[in-house]
Amino acid sequence: MSLLKTIKNGQDLKQLSKKELPVLAQEIRERIISVVSKNGGHLASSLGAVELTLAIHYVFDIPFDTLVWDVGHQAYTHKLLTGREERFDTLRKYKGITGFTKMSESPCDGFTVGHSSTSISAGLGIAMGRHLQDKGGKVISVIGDGSLTAGLAFEGLNQAGDSKRDLLVILNDNDMSISPNVGALSSFLSRTFSSKYLQNLKKDFGTFLKSVPGIGDDIYQIAKRSEDSFKTFVTPGMLFEAFNFDYFGPINGHNLTHLIDILENIKKHDEPVLLHITTKKGKGYPPAEKNPVYFHGVGSFNIDTGGCVKKGSSLPSYTDIFGCTLVDLAKKDSRIVAVTAAMPEGTGLNRFAALFPDRFFDVGIAEQHAVTFAAGLATQGLKPVVAVYSTFMQRAYDQILHDVCVESLPVVLALDRGGIVGEDGPTHHGLFDFSYLRNIPNMTIMAPKDENELARMVKTAIDHDGPIALRYPRGKGEGVTMDPDLKPIAIGKAEVLKVGRDLAILAVGRMVGEALKAALELEALGTSCTVINARFVKPLDKTLILEMIEKTGALVTAEEQVLDGGFGSAVLELMADNDMLNCRVRRVGIRDTFVEHGPQETLRNVYQVDAAAIVRAAREIA
Repeated sequence: MSLLKTIKNGQDLKQLSKKELPVLAQEIRERIISVVSKNGGHLASSLGAVELTLAIHYVFDIPFDTLVWDVGHQAYTHKLLTGREERFDTLRKYKGITGFTKMSESPCDGFTVGHSSTSISAGLGIAMGRHLQDKGGKVISVIGDGSLTAGLAFEGLNQAGDSKRDLLVILNDNDMSISPNVGALSSFLSRTFSSKYLQNLKKDFGTFLKSVPGIGDDIYQIAKRSEDSFKTFVTPGMLFEAFNFDYFGPINGHNLTHLIDILENIKKHDEPVLLHITTKKGKGYPPAEKNPVYFHGVGSFNIDTGGCVKKGSSLPSYTDIFGCTLVDLAKKDSRIVAVTAAMPEGTGLNRFAALFPDRFFDVGIAEQHAVTFAAGLATQGLKPVVAVYSTFMQRAYDQILHDVCVESLPVVLALDRGGIVGEDGPTHHGLFDFSYLRNIPNMTIMAPKDENELARMVKTAIDHDGPIALRYPRGKGEGVTMDPDLKPIAIGKAEVLKVGRDLAILAVGRMVGEALKAALELEALGTSCTVINARFVKPLDKTLILEMIEKTGALVTAEEQVLDGGFGSAVLELMADNDMLNCRVRRVGIRDTFVEHGPQETLRNVYQVDAAAIVRAAREIA
């Protein structure tokens, strides 16, 4: 009988002998690979953390002890061990279990996560809250080495070490985040020493100490008795000891017996402890071990070969178009530099990085730093393009406002995955960018209706002398013809795509295509529509919009973003400022809610940001 089928919680797991755990680990890997091959998901991270998760649940009592995962990419084993094995086939499906940890999904999920570098701060807050209420139990925060590049992680370490609260931080070190880790910290953590090298170093160091005149022998004896001190001197431990953490490691994160033994010992500590383990991303599945970048977040694939299961059209994605256009422009303009936060592949900048290595900067998972770094580049006459997913750019709001926009520096914000993203859920949908950028002085915001307009907008952004945000969706383009000679778009200039007499539909970004579909359906119902591609959320094409309102007296705005403070709000403000509120208006967009996970088209229908929603809105006022 399958061991995995017998596990509903940590108490069931504790009934197994340590010798049975490797068998269970193999079953878990097979289950994860089977489901992710069909549903897609974060495979390599979860495969690398199987033994770690088993050891944590074997030693601690979850949820009495609180386990906080950072990001949640590696939490699939945790889900399988906490009563969700029977529903695991629904992973990342609409109304199924989420791809990350979520407190409302299970009491075993200590914190709801989606963005990186949060586990130490959250874990410390939980530990402090327990202390204040005299609650028992340990708090375990797991964080990857890639996540340590973010300042938030060090802010958490700083307070945790000073507070001396009972907190265990487990550093899962696999040399990877989404892409290979970069920066001085990654190099520091990756120091490894063979046994022979370490012994030779100790011998040479001892010889040196003995040679100190007068006191050398005494110093040598002290050093010899302090093996931990020597270890700290030559390993990353000295960094964490400086934060007042007791440091253990690095140890092999796939050796279950060793992991369990050391966790049993650490469990007795009641002050901040950091356990440093080393793991292999994709462990146990050769294609993922060989290519952990591809298998970090993967779609459906063939288990035997690891090859992608092709779906849909072969059209290039918006990400591809952005990356290729930027490369073409960079060949002619040496001022263009590209910056990303640990996602050169995800943002389409890998080709730019290969062709212009001196002009490409991957700053690690550090969006705040990326934006201020770009601002510094801009002061030197360069044209920095910061390519980050829309949802992750939220983390750099203060830097956009103060470091870029106060001095109106020419920094381009390329916001990939704007709008509904899909199966990764509420932490990954890019549904707030219009709102959080529109209120900042000096900022220009635009969104293309198709891939050709995206390419033109990249050119527009490069030519613009000031802060500018370019927001585009996840997924394939529309299959339109690409202009051979890119021409910029006049800032704040919309375009009329269809002229009608009864109603104006004013759409931006991906919703322009939905507006055209809706207009055809409305024509069949007897309503003649004007369709306008707004292009710009800020500044609006005031003259054209007011003219259309005057002509039709009825207006529908359409955006794939939250309504509060978004594009439709900007249009209403324009109407109020010009005493035109007598116009009949409906806004199509996301209502005041967080959008769950599921296929993009399903979510667009459920949350009413598609052609059908535009038709319904239009019929209410036509």
